Amino acid sequence: MKDKFVLITGANSGIGKAAALKFAEEGYHVIMGCRNIEISSVAHREIIETTKNTHVDLMKLDVSSFDSIHAFCTAFKEKYPRLDILIHNAAYLNHGIKEYKLSPDHIELSFATNTFGPFLMTRLLIDHLAKSSDPRILHACTTNIKNFFDPKREIEFDNLRGEHKDTRPYSTYKMYGDSKMALLMLTFKMAEELKGMGIKINALQINRVKLSKETIDKLNSFWKVFAKLQNLTNPVPSGMADTYFHICTSNDFKDVTGQLINHKREIVHPATTEKGFAQLKNVFGSSSYPTYAINPQNVKQIWNMSTTLTKNFTF
Repeated sequence: MKDKFVLITGANSGIGKAAALKFAEEGYHVIMGCRNIEISSVAHREIIETTKNTHVDLMKLDVSSFDSIHAFCTAFKEKYPRLDILIHNAAYLNHGIKEYKLSPDHIELSFATNTFGPFLMTRLLIDHLAKSSDPRILHACTTNIKNFFDPKREIEFDNLRGEHKDTRPYSTYKMYGDSKMALLMLTFKMAEELKGMGIKINALQINRVKLSKETIDKLNSFWKVFAKLQNLTNPVPSGMADTYFHICTSNDFKDVTGQLINHKREIVHPATTEKGFAQLKNVFGSSSYPTYAINPQNVKQIWNMSTTLTKNFTF
């Protein structure tokens, strides 16, 4: 599989690192797109030493920066003949932070990293993906999108560039969930756009996994204790990495596109009802997602914003 190229963002820790290890074990040519090269080089060496696969490369990439994405994609296309699998794994969720942060492009940092960055990166790599005989894209989504089963929940489209950062309360958890809902909506829309090119694109609703010590240390006292207790039963990242691999390589998903897939490797469908007892069933279940994600007005709004914000960075 050394002639199969897989690009994984945020591949230096957690599920991303476990996925890089899995693909390397299976003989794929793995490209790790990571923000901090010095820190990531440790994981890079570890993966090569563990798998004995020398076709594992490390490239600098800050998914929150459009300039970094553009430079990365330019270098990638010069170095590799095509791209077979693109996994948008990198994400921003800074536990405990209480202040609104902007990206280098003056976009709320969660949305820059989790939504608009992946959108631009895919656009810049489309021609390289089209050269593959079986191109697949996977978006790492989250169960946090279930918060949109609350009819009052909505994305603050008017505050994604800090327009109201001094007058509205900030929640890193809300912005994380909102940015991942936006990514899911882009998944559905991009699947339609790319279908004619044979490029499949899906999202994975990631369930709980063990948190790192560094992540737990950022939490306040109550949540720190709660997280440590949850970690006793939470699965290790390698299990979810196996699901990454299955979705991106197996015949089971060869012709699947524009879908949300749960941790059981089942296709998730929009909820048929979101009221009363059904709402609780939706929240605690794993077979449905909020209809907010397929509302044409919401999809149009995030699509138009994505294309407008990134239009100056396409080739």
